[in-house]
Amino acid sequence: MRGVRGACVAAAAALCALAQAAEIRVLSAGAVEPGLRVAIAHHEQASGDRVTVTLAAAPALRERSASREAAAAASYDLLIAPQAVLDAAAAAGVVRAQRALLGSVGIGVAVRPGAPLPDIATADALKASLLNAESVIYNRASTGMLVERIVRDLGIADALAAKTTREADGAAVMKHLLQGSGREVGLGAITEILLHKDQGLVYVGPLPAALQSKTIYAASVAAQALDVAAAERLWRYLGSAEGLAHFRAAGID
Repeated sequence: MRGVRGACVAAAAALCALAQAAEIRVLSAGAVEPGLRVAIAHHEQASGDRVTVTLAAAPALRERSASREAAAAASYDLLIAPQAVLDAAAAAGVVRAQRALLGSVGIGVAVRPGAPLPDIATADALKASLLNAESVIYNRASTGMLVERIVRDLGIADALAAKTTREADGAAVMKHLLQGSGREVGLGAITEILLHKDQGLVYVGPLPAALQSKTIYAASVAAQALDVAAAERLWRYLGSAEGLAHFRAAGID
């Protein structure tokens, strides 16, 4: 009887957990995807919740969090974005002011398989390598805005203008490089470059320390979350020591 009673208690607990499981919709920047996917898998296993992730570049994140109406149309319960995007979203009442800091992502350099490796050891070396490249590729999202400023600070914006291609997001930059030819040089979030290494993309290294610029990412619960308790469960997990460890392991500082 004791064994039967224990089995019944276990079954009841399992049914209770199933009843409490929820659907959580996450809208996230692509740069944190490697750590986010692993963290979410662990959370789903522990909580029973099911999480759907939609990735978007910074301009799209801003557009989808510009107002409560835009956020409702975009349908998300948790927003993961650069700090500046969350600041604007909180000011518009789209997300809560409280946020969980997930980490920062630096900028790296990548080339297609078989391409010569550019010298990026110093600011002067990077400048010369970009000027000598047949083409330069980076995105129009957060990372691309930082690269644009770096190129301007190096005084080579005009010289690179005619041979620069701006893709919508980091994934498109990596795809362009993988399908490219010649001495192309790509710049993007280090995490996104590493995500494509198994496809043959070559990670040259991070920008020189004197030029490096990192984007800080954080998570906030949407003001119009369908299941607030479930969204908060995931939000707390991502910001916990265990959750953050998955981001660190993926190269997110």
